[in-house]
Amino acid sequence: MDYFQLPPTTNVQRIISKSNFNSYTNTKQKKLFTDKIIRIIWNQKLSTETINLESSEIKEIQIFTIELKVKEEISPVLDIIDKAIPYHIIFIVRFQDHIYISTSKKHSNPTNENSSVIDWTFKSNWFPEIKSKYQLNLKQSIDAVFKDFCIQLSGRFDLANQPFDSIIETQQQINSLKKEIALLKSSISKSKQFNRKVELNLILQKKEAALIAICK
Repeated sequence: MDYFQLPPTTNVQRIISKSNFNSYTNTKQKKLFTDKIIRIIWNQKLSTETINLESSEIKEIQIFTIELKVKEEISPVLDIIDKAIPYHIIFIVRFQDHIYISTSKKHSNPTNENSSVIDWTFKSNWFPEIKSKYQLNLKQSIDAVFKDFCIQLSGRFDLANQPFDSIIETQQQINSLKKEIALLKSSISKSKQFNRKVELNLILQKKEAALIAICK
């Protein structure tokens, strides 16, 4: 299926065997592939040859559909596939008539040329398949196409003029603050000492203010 209405030159439409990833998985991870996934389809390839755009850091973008047996996020499985394939991948994760989309900015592993390192993952929530608001805008370069798509997934259109590394750094800061805030709230609810609650609440207020400042 062509979710993004791309040129016919990009079409691959090939089923990828789950066994292709056996060498990247342990027994528990193999079971995830078996229990969660019906099939993996390599839909399309965006490269200089298929869309006539220049590339720099990002040489190709692959589009995969992952058809699921159960409706749940499968980040551990996507990470395995992402690390095993050197090109950037946009995953369309599908269960019946609902999908979510995930993609990761990554770079080559300096100590293992057959593996990639994930820098940051951008993903959507689940939504009805017929209501996708995400587009692949084939303009400027393959790098620009990928960056624009990641910004769409993040919802941070205000960062469009920022370098990609800065966008990822911002997302990492937001994620870190959210985790700290969640831990502080948990500690406050468990604390039995009034003075300690006051102290934690002051820290919480500072963290929440920092999060609001970043998200503006």
